[in-house]
Amino acid sequence: MDQIIVTGNGPLSGQIPIAGAKNACLTLMPATLLSEEPLTLTNAPRLSDIRTMTLLLQSLGAEVQALQDGQVLAMSSHDLTSTRAEYDIVRKMRASILVLGPLLARFGHAEVSLPGGCAIGARPVDLHLKAFEAMGAELDLRDGYVHAKAPAGGLKGGIVDFPFVSVGATENALMAATLAKGTTVLKNAAREPEIVDLAHCLRKMGAQIDGEGTSEITVQGVDRLGGATHRVVTDRIELGTYMLAPAICGGEVECLGGKIELLAAFCEKLDAAGISVEETPTGLKVARKSGRVSAVDVTTEPFPGFPTDLQAQMMALLCTAEGTSVLEEKIFENRFMHAPELIRMGAKIDVHGGTATVKGVDRLRGAPVMATDLRASVSLILAGLAAEGETIVSRVYHLDRGYEHVVRKLESVGAKIERVKEQ
Repeated sequence: MDQIIVTGNGPLSGQIPIAGAKNACLTLMPATLLSEEPLTLTNAPRLSDIRTMTLLLQSLGAEVQALQDGQVLAMSSHDLTSTRAEYDIVRKMRASILVLGPLLARFGHAEVSLPGGCAIGARPVDLHLKAFEAMGAELDLRDGYVHAKAPAGGLKGGIVDFPFVSVGATENALMAATLAKGTTVLKNAAREPEIVDLAHCLRKMGAQIDGEGTSEITVQGVDRLGGATHRVVTDRIELGTYMLAPAICGGEVECLGGKIELLAAFCEKLDAAGISVEETPTGLKVARKSGRVSAVDVTTEPFPGFPTDLQAQMMALLCTAEGTSVLEEKIFENRFMHAPELIRMGAKIDVHGGTATVKGVDRLRGAPVMATDLRASVSLILAGLAAEGETIVSRVYHLDRGYEHVVRKLESVGAKIERVKEQ
């Protein structure tokens, strides 16, 4: 098993290219199941989750080829052999549930195992299933699988009113609705850039969609979808993560491909903390204005609010802020598991339920720490950049699910970081 060793060594300088969005790509890939014609994705990130989704699609009979060093995915579902997504693959990743909507819409039936993934709360699939029921589907949960069947003639348009915002359920319902008979209205829909990106791709395939990026999306079902070539949107979570690197240890870094509109609420918090964010023709230039950063309060919310996937990384920054910060997690339960590891590095953090109070310290100290999930793992690396001495991060396999070439990218701007085999 690998470890990452980080030694704090001062300010960073240079450019970091930001990859295509993992969460967008994992949603776009199942869209191939909606059509017999080829779907090609460019700017694809090279991550273990993408490989897992590739294996899942291939297990259904889809053709998936990774071209140009994995940055282009050429897919075709013209000759599927199965509509059953098996537990052995689905258990590895929660995004696997996104094959259910496309399979159900195109073939009228599907069996999909209940998914797995990071240990950050239950994240039930109830909202996905209620959306399909609103389109006339019959659902049966047994033996750990969702057995779904569309009515005779296929799914029907309907009103889907989500009781709370869910990105995954919005994506699954949106894909299913493209082939449903009649009009489907998704109310209280998620507004994330990944939803907008999916809608743009589906529209290229021939779908009739209005309202993406708002809380109400209207879909007029069509008889069939065609092929398309689509560029995956920039990964706003990787973007935010690397923006925090110069924020936490000083210097100036340009994140290539970044746009403020992807992370407006996050950029507002950085500004309040004393971090300069400037748009350039090629990305976002980030620098700490002067001295220690200032404490700020953060509450995670659905887009366009502060992203839950940047909460752990922001906590790492606030551990060295001047003053006391309060972070409130409103999206997922159990998402402060990185706090005890940061405390091992000298941070002062008090967690009560969904709230963490962080009292800034002058300096963190390097220590052996253990990653508990994807975003927690990179928060510990960021903390290590600002710490005195050496930080050894174990269980970094989590990292490979969401960040490509993290060591290479941080090394390129002057970080002292290496990946080694665990002794």
